[in-house]
Amino acid sequence: MSGVRDTNDTTGVDEIDRSPAVVSTTLAVGAGVVSLLGSTLGSLAGVAPAAVGVLVLGVGLVRGSRRILTAGAGLLFVGVLLAGASGAGPEPLVVGTLGAVLAWDVGENGIGVGAQLGREADTRRVELVHAASSLAVGAVTAALGYGVYLAAASGQPLTALVFLLFGAILLVSVLDR
Repeated sequence: MSGVRDTNDTTGVDEIDRSPAVVSTTLAVGAGVVSLLGSTLGSLAGVAPAAVGVLVLGVGLVRGSRRILTAGAGLLFVGVLLAGASGAGPEPLVVGTLGAVLAWDVGENGIGVGAQLGREADTRRVELVHAASSLAVGAVTAALGYGVYLAAASGQPLTALVFLLFGAILLVSVLDR
């Protein structure tokens, strides 16, 4: 393994860089930008907090701070909420929410992988599988939520919505096993 050599260390062991993993960091910032775009396309009201959220998210990833990362993802979500409160349609809000959640989840994973295995370890496969799995679960959840919205907006009876929600809960519980 390569790393920075501690000149006071006489054992000959290289120090491991515990910074967040590179692939997850890149994907998390990309997801944050997607959230920003979702907020921006929905309404200009959410642009400022979402833009600050991307910056804070990036700082959290560079510093390896879960607290700062969570604050950045929270600001991304505030941007989505403000866009929704100002009349944005559901589609950009779903995209913005999914981006914020993915940014947080993938960033958390990157910090954990970096802390456990080090930045220099070849963790691309693990990071990509985690990100793809999170995206798949998030996309299914977003599609179900959007389906509930469409059903409610089209005047479907309340019973249909209850069964749809029951089906979604059943699907999530089966996927959890």
